[in-house]
Amino acid sequence: MKEVQAMTKSIMEKISSHEAVFSLDIGTKSITGIVAKKQDEKFIIVDTEIMEYSERAMYDGQIHDIDKVALAAKIVKEKLEERLGFPLTEVAIAAAGRALKTHRVQVSMEIDSTKEVDQAMIQSLEIEGIQKAQTILDGENMKDVKYYCVGHTVINYYLNGSMITSLKGHRGDKIEADILATFLPHVVVDSLYAVMDKIRLEVVYLTLEPIAAIHVAIPPKVRLLNLALVDIGAGTSDIALTQDGTIISYAMASVAGDEITEAIAREFLLDFDTAEKLKIDLNQNESHTFEDIVGISYTMTTEEIIKKIAPSIENLAREISQKIIEYNGKAPSAVFCIGGGSQIPTLTQYIAEDLGLKKERVVVRGTEIIQNIEFLCEKLQGPEFITPIGICMISTKEQDENFIKVGVNEKTVKLFQTKELFVSDALIKAGISAKQLIGRRGKSLNIFINGEKKSIKGTFGESSKIYVNGKLANLDEKINHMDQIIFHPSVDGEDGALSLKDFIEDIGVVRFNNLDIQLVSNVLINEEKKDMDYIFEDDDKITTMEIYQVSDVLNKFNIEEDKYDIYVNGIETDSNWILKNKDEIVICEKKEKIDKQTVSVNEDTIKIIVNNKEIEMLKKGKEFIFVDIFDYFDFDRTKAQGTLIMELNGERAAYTDSIQDGDRIEIYWKK
Repeated sequence: MKEVQAMTKSIMEKISSHEAVFSLDIGTKSITGIVAKKQDEKFIIVDTEIMEYSERAMYDGQIHDIDKVALAAKIVKEKLEERLGFPLTEVAIAAAGRALKTHRVQVSMEIDSTKEVDQAMIQSLEIEGIQKAQTILDGENMKDVKYYCVGHTVINYYLNGSMITSLKGHRGDKIEADILATFLPHVVVDSLYAVMDKIRLEVVYLTLEPIAAIHVAIPPKVRLLNLALVDIGAGTSDIALTQDGTIISYAMASVAGDEITEAIAREFLLDFDTAEKLKIDLNQNESHTFEDIVGISYTMTTEEIIKKIAPSIENLAREISQKIIEYNGKAPSAVFCIGGGSQIPTLTQYIAEDLGLKKERVVVRGTEIIQNIEFLCEKLQGPEFITPIGICMISTKEQDENFIKVGVNEKTVKLFQTKELFVSDALIKAGISAKQLIGRRGKSLNIFINGEKKSIKGTFGESSKIYVNGKLANLDEKINHMDQIIFHPSVDGEDGALSLKDFIEDIGVVRFNNLDIQLVSNVLINEEKKDMDYIFEDDDKITTMEIYQVSDVLNKFNIEEDKYDIYVNGIETDSNWILKNKDEIVICEKKEKIDKQTVSVNEDTIKIIVNNKEIEMLKKGKEFIFVDIFDYFDFDRTKAQGTLIMELNGERAAYTDSIQDGDRIEIYWKK
């Protein structure tokens, strides 16, 4: 009793209740509690406690028996409190990396080839990938476990089927992306909180185990590199991949230290516990003496034992390396191994060979590499304590809440802050579909007119609008706790559509001597006649008799073109003129050209005023019409210079209007 009191007094002199930082690492086989304090730039560990479960309560990082885990955690807490001399009320914890689920998907999006690919299109594509991965995960999940995304990375982009480094600024018909999305089950977090509630601890900080491990295992100055952190535990090897200062992906190999224990047990006929103890000793002693289950005694060197189980070590290394390549797309710059299983001799050498790295670039990280740390108690040594110390240390440095709440269209959503958060993260969590972000152009209608394909384009869509705290924003706007987001979904453009009536009117009519004539006739759709209100469908085949040239009009009325002068839109031409909508055709009987200088005042003439100039016209037994003035008045109609304006006595005139003596005519080009 006196010894306990003395120890308590000693610890109380080292730390007070208000400066104590308490963390719990809830592992698969045991719980590690750490009490520490921050002093200037140093992190001082004052006391630790480790408790193994009496029975299996955790599987692959997920709590299965809350009561058993709570009992072990309660014992750790109470032992520390007894030595500290004050109660612990707040705690930092971490969700296991092995509980994460990762899915790789490919998504594509049809885009308007007339527009450049912008950031909004790219983000919409990525969000669609995350939601597709979520759908796959939900489909695989037979227990209705809810997941949310804690991170994603783009492996490859594609433009029109070809791989491309960046989509931004390009044009095309189709963009695609390979997306790697990672999800954490809600139940993992909920069960951790449930355990803490049972032992009356308030969670003040929650992180992911790989983030905590990286915080102490990989110095900040090298986190910009593409690195792999491998936590080799008992049942699984958890992998985190970093680049640009953040974790870009998580993976898991379903083999770990137990594989080696089982190999030793098989090779030397040992029970599991004896094999486990021998495995741990391999990294500590050169010679080992042990007895198998039938009583035969062995004395062997570490090298001899490793040689016997080499195939199992190679297999473990191969599985880990393959997972790294699968999720990183290539070998990383270096690999850092932590966890008890990382201490297996020759394992790092095999990993280096499989990845094509120098052996110096695959290393085991133990607590000795942690900077600015001091122990006032028995030192925690070895790679298995990287994560427990990391949880405690990171909780003192991260001041922000690990969960933030934001409003999306007045609905509150909760986000796990493992990284910087953006509007896009909140929209995903709120269930906003990627299809609601970008207004798609309506589909084109494709029809065939006399065998020639014609596309009627759809209208352009209207993109979504996003407001953060009342100000217009975009998907990559950073968000903070209690921000309010208002989201107005995009509106898709209308599909291309065309009725038979509009089709005929679009091709148009021409005016022939004051008679309107359609440029198409005898229209058949898929060899059938249709009502004028018929709406075309994709791939409809239309056959028509079309009028292309003036000669087609003349043939329609059996007019011999060599007997007539032809005018189109006031321009004298021939029957080969290609017609378009609203052209005006006038024909007049051919007559002798009059030499205006030889007209005699004594003959039967009329006088008219054209553009304020008096003109005398010789009668030849017929009435004059408007077009006849061009035989007496110079006006260049061979080249259009605007809209031809013709007026007779102040009114709009047609080519066939009758003209009389004394009429006043104005004719000019209006630009």
